Amino acid sequence: MPATTENNQGSFLGRISIRRNQVLSMDGSHEQEIEDLELFQKHVGDRFSELLSSTTSDDSSGDALLSIAWLRRLLDELLCCEAEFKAVVLMGRDPSQIAKPPLDKVLPEFLDRVVKSLDVCNAVTLGLDAVRNLQRLAEIVVTALDVAPLGDGQVRRAKKALSALVAAMLHEDNVGTKGTERTRSFGRRAGNNNKTTAPIRSLSSTMARNWSAAKQIHSMMSNLAAPRGAESSGLAQPIYIMSTVLVFIMWTLIAAIPCQERNGFGTHFPLPRQFTWAQPMIALQEKIAEEWKKKEKKGNVGLLEEMHRMEKLAQSLIEFADSFQFPAETDRLDEVKKQVAELGEICKKMDQGLEPLQQQIREVFHRVVRSRTEFLVVLDQAGKLSTPTV
Repeated sequence: MPATTENNQGSFLGRISIRRNQVLSMDGSHEQEIEDLELFQKHVGDRFSELLSSTTSDDSSGDALLSIAWLRRLLDELLCCEAEFKAVVLMGRDPSQIAKPPLDKVLPEFLDRVVKSLDVCNAVTLGLDAVRNLQRLAEIVVTALDVAPLGDGQVRRAKKALSALVAAMLHEDNVGTKGTERTRSFGRRAGNNNKTTAPIRSLSSTMARNWSAAKQIHSMMSNLAAPRGAESSGLAQPIYIMSTVLVFIMWTLIAAIPCQERNGFGTHFPLPRQFTWAQPMIALQEKIAEEWKKKEKKGNVGLLEEMHRMEKLAQSLIEFADSFQFPAETDRLDEVKKQVAELGEICKKMDQGLEPLQQQIREVFHRVVRSRTEFLVVLDQAGKLSTPTV
């Protein structure tokens, strides 16, 4: 997280903490509440604007759209937004305030999206394991071809790994569909959101056979509507904003990383064009949708930048391997040497970035689990306060 962003967040959270501990008049409290909500919206817009402005098509930048480095920044934004959201809606607040209409409806819907996002985290973690397998195949290719002189044995070994690599990329949506029946993030249906004792399972390396990334995202999008009228200036607004951020980031992760059953995933979902904070998200969504359509025409919908570059190099190296005759032409060997070096650099980036990315996914998973539990505790407290004593 950039230092300025971190400082702004610390200042914002500190301000809310101080304000909630002060005794203010009702008018002053309401005015500061509106100011806090506006500042939260501004911070969300600023974070995604910064993410958009840093996005580049330069492969060497490390911030190419949907690269490992870019996805790590995206997850940082989610964690920052989540911390400020919880401060605005939950910190030091009377439990009865978040149990009143319209929050009694929109908050359980948000918590249901949180549950669904945990399954996405599980699926993405499994997908990253698949990407690691692609990396290992690419490393075999680099080892085989980065020798001189290059002979038939090395080329045959490289070709075998290249064929497996390309085949895996073409069928990457089947990741995680083999093997035994697989677990879900939560051990119960999301309909019981008012219960606080539901068992929560940690990140899993497996998914249910019939689980669908496309259906999960569509389910998260359902009932996602902007608050209207007086509700737009109350606590329903930050809940809607955080729901939108959560859905957008889960949508992006599924677009970038191999997940099972993405058929019908769709290239976009409706974002609220009337809000300033949503504009950078809309721009990012359009960029991602454009890349998705390009890949879909080729029959391969993996959008992770490193995988895209790896696929292009693999196709070229297969052509070389198919036509290889010893001794190869010097010009062709020079070209292959450059391609092997580039493939090696991609493997290096994956080696350095995939584990931290998986750790961030775990952090997101456990952070939203904790936040969900905190909301459920407050809702439970509000229920007890509203229950008449006998």
